[in-house]
Amino acid sequence: MSVALVDVRTVLERVLDPVTGVSLSRAVKDTQIQIADGRVSVQVVLGYPAARRFESLRSLLLEALQAAGISQADVTISSKIIAHAVQPGVALVPGVRNIIAVASGKGGVGKSTTAVNLALALQAEGARVGLLDADIYGPSVPTLLGVSQRPDSADGKTMSPVVGHGIQANSIGFMISEDNPAIWRGPMVTQALEQLLRSTNWDNLDYLIIDMPPGTGDIALTLSQKVPVVGAVIVTTPQDLALLDARKGLRMFEKVNVPVLGVIENMAIHVCSQCGHAEHIFGEGGGQRMADQYKVAWLGALPLSMAIRVGADAGKPTVLSDPASEAAKLYGEIASRVAAKVDALPKDLSDKFGVIAVKRT
Repeated sequence: MSVALVDVRTVLERVLDPVTGVSLSRAVKDTQIQIADGRVSVQVVLGYPAARRFESLRSLLLEALQAAGISQADVTISSKIIAHAVQPGVALVPGVRNIIAVASGKGGVGKSTTAVNLALALQAEGARVGLLDADIYGPSVPTLLGVSQRPDSADGKTMSPVVGHGIQANSIGFMISEDNPAIWRGPMVTQALEQLLRSTNWDNLDYLIIDMPPGTGDIALTLSQKVPVVGAVIVTTPQDLALLDARKGLRMFEKVNVPVLGVIENMAIHVCSQCGHAEHIFGEGGGQRMADQYKVAWLGALPLSMAIRVGADAGKPTVLSDPASEAAKLYGEIASRVAAKVDALPKDLSDKFGVIAVKRT
């Protein structure tokens, strides 16, 4: 059988990426298709991390090629994470390709636990990931990652991130004792956060997850305006009180031109560990209705689980401590959807243009 480029393209058009629902042809350039002596070689390069999905995707594509009569085929799957566009006029952070804000608008909805597990899930798929704790008044990242040492500084001006479970992290919690409150006013907090972000020597990160402070006040607003964020994820619980504040957080990002990647509903359902009875303690479907209302992606729901809480308190989040659990799988699916949403955003073209200077003549 004589095989042409158009034949391979036709097959690629029919095979959908299970994460994005988009044709795999988007991830293959013509130069990544080689045809010689009837043998076809295809290189698929995904724009999001998916190391644990490579083999299943490869098998899916091989089956499609064989079904189309292309029996001699080689398929390789890989990922390449590139930088995406941020708010105009905001300086980029060296060593970081993409910054994702995880926000809630309200405390107590499990935002920090969600942020840490998403970071670990992205890492498990092959990404280089960092985590910045932006909650000066209630830092929780040190506890969640199970690390407590102070960041090292070789030059007295910048600092190395603290590494916990392979995640590069920084937090004011690494610099003050657990029972020592940060009694600072807004401008001091904003300055401290900018220093944590820009004075940390982040090392070649694909994603930096920022665990945002609760609320939509000066601190959150200033961060949204001064931090080069590619997109934001909103975490809520199903009940109306949480949704009221989550809506405010979502609208805040819209007002400062930060794309909202989607909504995660935490504590969506509780399954009794003794009898297996499932109950929607905080209501049902509120997060999805909110996503539909504001026309943003519904990223998924997470359970109210004692195991998640115990792992978080012990510094061993669920994705790490129980990777085969249903909760860990849910975190993994949500993390993949978040990364795929980032991949669909406009690319960062700042390095394609030189410095433009306007002079008075």
